[in-house]
Amino acid sequence: MSAQWIGILALAGLFALIVLRVPVAIAMGLAGVIGYAAIDGWDRAFIAAGLTPYDLTDKYDLSVVPLFVLMGAVATRSGMSAELYRAANAMFSGLRGALAMGTVGACAGFGAICGSSLATAATMTRVAIPEMRRYGYDERIATGVVASGGILGVLIPPSVVLVVYAIIAEQGVPQLFAAALFPGLICAALHIVVIAAIGFLQPYRLPTSQPMPFGERLRALSGLWKMVILFGIAVGGIYSGFMTPTEAAGVAAFAAIVIAVATRTMDFRSLVEALLETIWTTAMLFVIVIGAFLFSYFMALTQLPNAVTGWVQALGVAPWVVILMMVAFYVVLGCFLDAISMILITVPVFLPLALGIGYDGIWFGILVLVAVEIGMITPPMGLNIFVIRAQMPDIALGDVFRGIVPFLAAHFALIALLMLLPSLALWLPSVLY
Repeated sequence: MSAQWIGILALAGLFALIVLRVPVAIAMGLAGVIGYAAIDGWDRAFIAAGLTPYDLTDKYDLSVVPLFVLMGAVATRSGMSAELYRAANAMFSGLRGALAMGTVGACAGFGAICGSSLATAATMTRVAIPEMRRYGYDERIATGVVASGGILGVLIPPSVVLVVYAIIAEQGVPQLFAAALFPGLICAALHIVVIAAIGFLQPYRLPTSQPMPFGERLRALSGLWKMVILFGIAVGGIYSGFMTPTEAAGVAAFAAIVIAVATRTMDFRSLVEALLETIWTTAMLFVIVIGAFLFSYFMALTQLPNAVTGWVQALGVAPWVVILMMVAFYVVLGCFLDAISMILITVPVFLPLALGIGYDGIWFGILVLVAVEIGMITPPMGLNIFVIRAQMPDIALGDVFRGIVPFLAAHFALIALLMLLPSLALWLPSVLY
């Protein structure tokens, strides 16, 4: 049997294991090791399995992951989400749908600092949905805003998912952070446009808020200072070239702890919980990354990505059609997997194909993240939707699914913009680097 056919069988086995609910890390590791052994023998397969964990965890660049996770854990447990929500609402006060627009802003800001779409959705569900209910918002709009807004943090830097893509795709973290900035902000703006359109077409679903007095608005906006400092350190330090990504993540994590302690929004118990959460999350991510690299080494050994690229080029299919097929695959895959697992499984196969048909690796990473976002909120199994349902069991699941539909348009519009105007993602990295 040829190496390519072994690769195809291993991919089929991997997805079969995932459907059987085998943990993604174990599924990728098993597929990689068994496939490696089928091609090169068990001795070499076991050598690769033994060396990969050490080689990966010994990399200095990977230390950026636990540091950004720690910053997000501290931000979550120090109540920063509520302050961001008040500040975002102050920015839109007096407009129809102001609370929904403010929720988008709060989700984008908190998601960028937190780094987890699921944590953002869970936190903003507790903060925003009760408030929107109190003011008479349509529940479908309220849940749709939180579910869709919760995934904005996947794209807006600093994002742990971006870092994971950079590691598996061997792309620069600073370049990816720069490339993601404009698409992330555009996606947030498109969400606000969708809310404004709903308010114009169906005003009964979105009440108009009372304008906030100037002094009260200033006090609410002052709550942004924590996020500005953390964002300035984590992203500004990298963009300026003053700090490496790892240094910026370390300083930002330390700053988050100092701010939380100084403002008395975090006690010792909460700090310990944040540290334990960081350890748990980092261990989980590293195990998944180790499994992904084993699978990636196996894929390289099979030469399957190169074979697929040659096959696609021989068919003469337009490159944009291939990209759209990948996007559709991510949307379906998002019904079953989280963002990081999707990236780690697919990028070793899809990235060589995208490069082979003429696309840039940085641009492709941004497109993948937008597609992953869509998958995480697409019925019938979008993970963010079930996070909201778990927090608010009195809301019908069908209402949550219906509420998300208008906001899917914003994400698909961003996909179209990125394909028509690649410079949206590539201009800033070209200027800075």
